Amino acid sequence: MMKQWISGVMLACAVTIAMPVVAVEAKDLPDFTELAEKQGSAVVNISITSVVHGAGSIGFPGMPNDENLQEFLRRFGIPGMPGGPGQEGGQDYKTQSLGSGFIISTDGYILTNAHVVSEADEVLVKLYDKREFKAKIIGADKRTDVALIKIEATGLPKVTVGDPNSLKVGEWVAAIGSPFGLENTMTAGIVSAKGRALPQENYVPFIQTDVAINPGNSGGPLFNLRGEVVGVNSQIYSKSGGSMGLSFSIPIDVAIDISNQLKATGRIARGWLGIGIQEVTKDLADSFGLKQTSGALIAGIEKNSPADKGGLEAGDIILKFDGKPIVTSSDLPRVVATTKPGKVVPVEIVRKGANKTLQLGVGEMPSEQTEAPASSKEPVKPEANKIGLTLRELTALQKKKLNGKNGLLVIESNGAAAQAGIRRGDVILGLNNNESQSVDAFNKQINAVASGKTVAVLVQRGENTLYVPIKIK
Repeated sequence: MMKQWISGVMLACAVTIAMPVVAVEAKDLPDFTELAEKQGSAVVNISITSVVHGAGSIGFPGMPNDENLQEFLRRFGIPGMPGGPGQEGGQDYKTQSLGSGFIISTDGYILTNAHVVSEADEVLVKLYDKREFKAKIIGADKRTDVALIKIEATGLPKVTVGDPNSLKVGEWVAAIGSPFGLENTMTAGIVSAKGRALPQENYVPFIQTDVAINPGNSGGPLFNLRGEVVGVNSQIYSKSGGSMGLSFSIPIDVAIDISNQLKATGRIARGWLGIGIQEVTKDLADSFGLKQTSGALIAGIEKNSPADKGGLEAGDIILKFDGKPIVTSSDLPRVVATTKPGKVVPVEIVRKGANKTLQLGVGEMPSEQTEAPASSKEPVKPEANKIGLTLRELTALQKKKLNGKNGLLVIESNGAAAQAGIRRGDVILGLNNNESQSVDAFNKQINAVASGKTVAVLVQRGENTLYVPIKIK
């Protein structure tokens, strides 16, 4: 029995040894050693100190050092204690955070993220050779998350700037930074996608990679294998707070353009049209009689804006701006923002099925834009129409808040309209490029649409306008 068992083991071993082994040679993998040696010295660690006013650091012997507990006590205090509920005169306390950056000139200019240095009372830069300098914030742009800071030093090592437009999906890239404060840490991966648009981030065509980026990496450089900086590491997608293989970098050409403006004037001048846009979906394309879904659909135009003065209308679809194709709606804000204010550019549009080209003067983006929403507190109650909407005309005051626009207030939304996302309090501005003058006129237009067809209803909700496709059943 023992002899048979030993023979079986020997046979299994013999088969295992006989199996072919595929060798992976080192030359098949990228070598980052030279990149680390040559470029690591231009990457810096950034330490930020901020003073929070009116609250103290609260603690007692034996109290657990729990961040959530400390945050609760800072917000609500302890009854009877200074700074607690009903008390005044809480103490100031300091908070510290870490980030990364990289030197772009030998005289001490450094690029990093705006969110790294925002609200900082003191910025301390630590170099590769362990020297430390207090830095001055030259300027920061929250819309692109780019900041330029300066230290008083000369003869510093600097990075070489590359061309992010030449990057290819699948190409190897590497990041150097200070994740969790661990200075000069290198991580590597590949380019996962280019020109990525993120929610609420309309001005940056992000480079997506699977490079491990963690808190502290923000503001650090993304390198190609030639040792050139192609991006500034800015954001991660994470449910845990750590790397999940989804990181996003600002293309270096965007960051350099922003830094040059900050250095020259301390502010950013962006092109502006004054329109609200949305994606052209298949349903919307069908409702407008289009064969393709490319372009940016204008859902609303601000009165007296460059778009209004230039002849653009709600319902127009922008296909090209200054000769640049607009494939998706997210392409337009970036192209417009990088256009010099005051420049007159050709804009190719589709209007009611016909192609047109307008000459449009580009304005400068205001620092703040506000628009009065329509009130929804009105009595009911006409009957619901074919798509489930109960409507009434706007009052004179409501029209004034909409800059004199005609519109129909949604009192109730049911059926196909509710399924499409229209809700009570919305204002109906138009149907298939036709302005909504009255409830009767709107309902007649709806009744005239054949079953199975899709209509595009222009809706204003708060400060935003959008087209909602609804299929007539």
